[in-house]
Amino acid sequence: MSRNRLADEVWRAMTALVFDNRDSWKRAVIEEAGLPFSRIRVLKRLSRRPMTVKDLAHAATIDAPAATVAVNDLEERGLVVRAVDPSNRRCKVVSLTEAGREMVDRIDAVEDPAPDVLATLERAELDALKAILARLSAK
Repeated sequence: MSRNRLADEVWRAMTALVFDNRDSWKRAVIEEAGLPFSRIRVLKRLSRRPMTVKDLAHAATIDAPAATVAVNDLEERGLVVRAVDPSNRRCKVVSLTEAGREMVDRIDAVEDPAPDVLATLERAELDALKAILARLSAK
């Protein structure tokens, strides 16, 4: 049962706008990185902070075996490294290598222009939307 129908409606509209307008960016990022998008998602999650494979799976919305396969692949490519978690020696923490950080920088540098429908909004509307999104991101 929904807590807030209007919030759900806005969320669906936002995700539809993004999903409907990201294909060209995804293709450009895949071409730039030379990696499947699933690996790019893992690198982007690790750019925020090092994580265990379990935490990474949750953050990237994949199952643990898929996360392990992705980490193995990225490790073979020299983009991530595993180290023993000092707070729990039974766990390994995955983090980006310098090459991994450089790859994320290359991915982040791929142009991602706003869709025409968003670019047609007036300045005041864009400022209001930007302020709302900043407030949501801060939570």
